[in-house]
Amino acid sequence: MFRKFLLNLNFRSIHFKVPAIFGLLFLVSFQLVGVFFTRQLETQLIQNFETQVTGQTNFLANSATAVLQEINKEKRIEKSSELFQATQGQNILNIQIVDKHNEVVDVASQVNRDVVGKLTEEPDVKEVLLTGASKKYQYSSSEGNQTILRVIMPVMSQDRTLMGVVVVDANISSVYVQLQEISSLFLNVMVIALFATVAIAFVISSRGIAKPVSEIKNKTEKIAEGEYDSGDVTVYGNDELGTLANSINNLAIRIKEANASIEAERQRLDSVLKHMSDGVVATDRRGNVVIINEAALRLLDTNEEDVINASIMDVFGIRQKYTYRQLLQTQDELILSSVSEGEETIIRGEFSVIQRESGFISGLVCVLSDITEQEKIDRERKEFVSNVSHELRTPLTSIRSYTEALIDGTWKDDVLAPNFLEVIQFEANRMIRMVADLLNLSKMDAGIQKLELEMIDVTKLLNRILDRFDMLLSTEDYAHKSHKIVREVKNHTLWVEADQDKLTQVIDNIMDNAIKYSPDGGTITCRLVETDDNIVVSVTDQGLGISRKALPHIFKRFYRVDKARSRAQGGTGLGLAISKEVITLHGGNVWVTSQENKGSTFFISLPKVTFYGDEEEW
Repeated sequence: MFRKFLLNLNFRSIHFKVPAIFGLLFLVSFQLVGVFFTRQLETQLIQNFETQVTGQTNFLANSATAVLQEINKEKRIEKSSELFQATQGQNILNIQIVDKHNEVVDVASQVNRDVVGKLTEEPDVKEVLLTGASKKYQYSSSEGNQTILRVIMPVMSQDRTLMGVVVVDANISSVYVQLQEISSLFLNVMVIALFATVAIAFVISSRGIAKPVSEIKNKTEKIAEGEYDSGDVTVYGNDELGTLANSINNLAIRIKEANASIEAERQRLDSVLKHMSDGVVATDRRGNVVIINEAALRLLDTNEEDVINASIMDVFGIRQKYTYRQLLQTQDELILSSVSEGEETIIRGEFSVIQRESGFISGLVCVLSDITEQEKIDRERKEFVSNVSHELRTPLTSIRSYTEALIDGTWKDDVLAPNFLEVIQFEANRMIRMVADLLNLSKMDAGIQKLELEMIDVTKLLNRILDRFDMLLSTEDYAHKSHKIVREVKNHTLWVEADQDKLTQVIDNIMDNAIKYSPDGGTITCRLVETDDNIVVSVTDQGLGISRKALPHIFKRFYRVDKARSRAQGGTGLGLAISKEVITLHGGNVWVTSQENKGSTFFISLPKVTFYGDEEEW
């Protein structure tokens, strides 16, 4: 019979789980009580033992005064032997008396008699002789079969002068043996009680829980297979299991009705979803995805197997921001994002509730549209308008302020009037340059900027540009600028195919920035380097440099590291952006390296071309 019981026992069934839970609860409770009890008992036994040994050591310390005061060594040993005999107990292994000069006066153990008359080498004894404070600790014997409690106590004279120490070694192993015996007894009692508890729990679970649960399980399996008319679950009482049985019976009826309704709706939806260009996601009334078309899978970059029956909150990644109830109630669209292969896709989701005529909400439908390009264009447009408005406001404000001052009568002042007019002219010219730069960028963005490509000797072009800047440094354009331009350009021909005017504009802009932002007397170093595939022009200044935080943004439109200084120099904030666009159109690259307070180096890289002068091209 017992064998048959073992064969029918399913360790994953409630027959096993309920007794297992009872057994685990009993085991944990008993263990907690046992640990607390043994710890308390261990503490109390060790404390009692230490108290006993400490009392004996204290008695020895008080009695050892006479021993240490004795000058004659033979009498000293005789007195110490009498003292050892008076205090020798069952657990006392050894007693040592050490005088204040670290000399071992006598020991109780015959094994250690060879240390008498010698200086002690034990650091703990020396520590007590030095500090005058008692010390006790446990250690294992050299053989490893005993745990020894050592108590070291100072010997004081009547005038509280340190005369030496008394060292007592006591065998505390008996305490641990006693604790081990108690723990073994406790463990045996626990095992017997555990078996009794599990047996009682098994009887209760078999008769009061397992049978109703088994019937409920069989019924739910029938429902899962679509057999809703397989009979009701027997209700055995009004407890929780009885309530669950009633719920299962009611559930079978509701699922049968809901399944027929859902199947009809699914057939109507399938024909529509397959022909939609927008993504469609439908959920049940709990928010779990039941329908998703190919367009939605493509937008969300996922597979149907990973989405079906998953919560729409997790599929869209919006659980931290919204609840499913909010999605049912919202009339607004949501903007979602999906990242696929490093590219972000911006998706607009419009939600609609699936509702029966009775008002019962059976789910949610979301239509997904890809608005990545639209959002990108809107964002760039807003950023562009904001930047242009900000950049134009400063010169316009200056022009208006100085014009109002002239209207108010400043034009009559022979000193201020010309200065004001110069400021107005300066700001107007800056706006003209900004508008010209914006037109160039617009052409580049629209793809209508044409390059007049020709074969150019970069060495000759760069030298011509640097000659011009050498001359400009002595003119009013760079007044009070005593800079020095250093050339590291080899005298040999290097060819690139480029638009000479556009390339000159780029080098001019970088050279102009290097001069403007370098301190007076600084050195501008220009280099021309040939690599396997490219020609690289670099310009190094000795200015304030660019912070690491600013480096990734240096080629963005309207970006300035030092806005106040840049505007004072007449800069538009578009020069580097135009330079990068121009070099990119040439199939090259432009970048910068910088160290704060040391300067920056701008690099221009263009594809190298092998050219043999006037030879016929074909």
